[in-house]
Amino acid sequence: MSQEIQTPYMSKIKENAGTMIAVGVIVMLLGLLIMASPLVAGISVAIMVGVMLIFGGIAQLVFAFKSDLGLFAMALGVLTVVIGGYMLSDPGVALTALTIFLAAYLIISGISEALMALQARPLDGWGWALFSGILSIILGVMIWAQTPLSGAWAIGILIGIRIFFSGWALLMLGFAARGVAKAEPSE
Repeated sequence: MSQEIQTPYMSKIKENAGTMIAVGVIVMLLGLLIMASPLVAGISVAIMVGVMLIFGGIAQLVFAFKSDLGLFAMALGVLTVVIGGYMLSDPGVALTALTIFLAAYLIISGISEALMALQARPLDGWGWALFSGILSIILGVMIWAQTPLSGAWAIGILIGIRIFFSGWALLMLGFAARGVAKAEPSE
């Protein structure tokens, strides 16, 4: 049974079906790797964010001095460096703070993915994308409800699950789009 892809969005999905399948498999494997070591993944994220804040703060300070932006701009750069340094010195506390941000991210990205799935609705596999979005919302609410206790494991396990199912959704949409593309007569 052939499905017609009428929108530009659907045409792009159909044109890139092979890429969607490959990326889906890679993303699923990354999700499994993250779930295999959740604490290491969580601490790694906290440390990485700390390092990025330090570099960002140093860049803010350099710009503030070079541009003569004043005391407020310099104070903001110093604050950014201090927060990044604190995250490096105590990644466990940083992990708790990141857990709160993670919960918000999962809820917002889940809503976005569910809306995308509804746009792809005529295409087989759209239900998997909707499932992935709903799962993301549920995971975000679970993390939020268990904060701060969830900080030690949440980032690794739940992001791993989220990434795995995002990969699964891409894989299913890619297979469906490939099937539609093969069923259509060549022009």
